[in-house]
Amino acid sequence: MTSVLLSLSAVLAVSALSAPAAGAAPSADRPAGVPAGWEAVDAADLARINGAAEARRAPLAEGDAAAAAEPEVLAVQSVANGRFAATEVNYAAPNTGVLRARSAEIGGSWESFAFEWDETTETYALKSLANNRYVAVEKNYTGSAQNVLRARSTSVGGWERFIVYYNESLDRWALQSTLNGLFVTMENSYTGSLQYALRARSTEISGSWEEFVLYDLGA
Repeated sequence: MTSVLLSLSAVLAVSALSAPAAGAAPSADRPAGVPAGWEAVDAADLARINGAAEARRAPLAEGDAAAAAEPEVLAVQSVANGRFAATEVNYAAPNTGVLRARSAEIGGSWESFAFEWDETTETYALKSLANNRYVAVEKNYTGSAQNVLRARSTSVGGWERFIVYYNESLDRWALQSTLNGLFVTMENSYTGSLQYALRARSTEISGSWEEFVLYDLGA
């Protein structure tokens, strides 16, 4: 099992889980909040990122079969706490399907997401394999749950669109919601049922809270 975006082969290097320093200020032609070294990943960029490198191994639960997953399915690991994002399908409303970086290993569909590229909008939609729902940004939620990511949509619109950024030198990924223009953050300091929740709430990629590692779950 290798670490890539979509079904292509390995991205560059094995990643350490220590938090890297924040990047330099954005240049004049770079979107606000995107430090130097971060580039938006579109279909053409995949060929550049795709390269021969040491394969990253995903820590599957004992007995789990890697070959059972489709090649385009990814696991998303938070750099801040080293845990994998899971879809909380058993949570009661209104938080059913909320995404939390809380799994120590990839145990199955709860930690599996299909990244679907849309050529027209040049964005990605994330579909949870746990409930076959698309991940939406809950902009209308209030308080600490505002902009939380939740796998709850049966179709894709503005609430379900993300721009994916990659930093080649760090071998890190970041997600930006097109709904509110904010970057996805792992809420490491939260407590209770929303501890480690993913929320689109940062105005910039400032460090490990907005940085993720992607694992390909294909053969």
